[in-house]
Amino acid sequence: MASIESDLEGLDVTIGDLEASIGATQAVSAAFQAELQSMQVTMSTAGRQVDGLTRSVGWGLRRAFDGLVFDGMRLSDALKTLGRSMVDSALTQALKPVQNALGGMIAGGISNLIGGVLPFKDGASFSGGKVTPFARGGVVSSATNFPMRGGIGLMGEAGPEAIMPLSRGADGSLGVRAQAGGRAVNVTMNISTPDAEGFRRSRTQIAAQMNRAIARGTRNN
Repeated sequence: MASIESDLEGLDVTIGDLEASIGATQAVSAAFQAELQSMQVTMSTAGRQVDGLTRSVGWGLRRAFDGLVFDGMRLSDALKTLGRSMVDSALTQALKPVQNALGGMIAGGISNLIGGVLPFKDGASFSGGKVTPFARGGVVSSATNFPMRGGIGLMGEAGPEAIMPLSRGADGSLGVRAQAGGRAVNVTMNISTPDAEGFRRSRTQIAAQMNRAIARGTRNN
């Protein structure tokens, strides 16, 4: 019995060692896969660079050959032309990553600069290369300069400000238009008069005056 227990304990130890070895093997395999993918990307980039260099060298060789055969160029001048073309091609391929990096840095800097100068709510005024219109209104979240006749204006310096377009009403007045679709208001009026017949004759005029008063109250609200 003791021998069986000893064998089981040894088997557990062996299984534990095997699991540890499998885990280490998986880690090594994952690292190898990552390196392989990185190598593939590098080889693909190098292949494109070699293709570009080959085309450039081929074009330089053809130009030198044409100059030598058709234009009467001396052999030394043709070789100089070929060498200059090869140097230019190699320099162009070598500087391309630097140019791409500088281009990305400049583009990011300009984007950050515009975002800091024009801090509009829900995206800058120049968002994704497009101008955001405020014809239907909007909100400015912080102090922002804007051009105006004779100088520069400042809005949002005391906190968020709303941009509300103006519209002209039926009476010709200019102001902010209220949202339509409000709930109708019912007004009930009880009128007592000793001259019922006179009130009946004047009811049209009284109704018109009441409508004008209600309209003025609605505009003021």
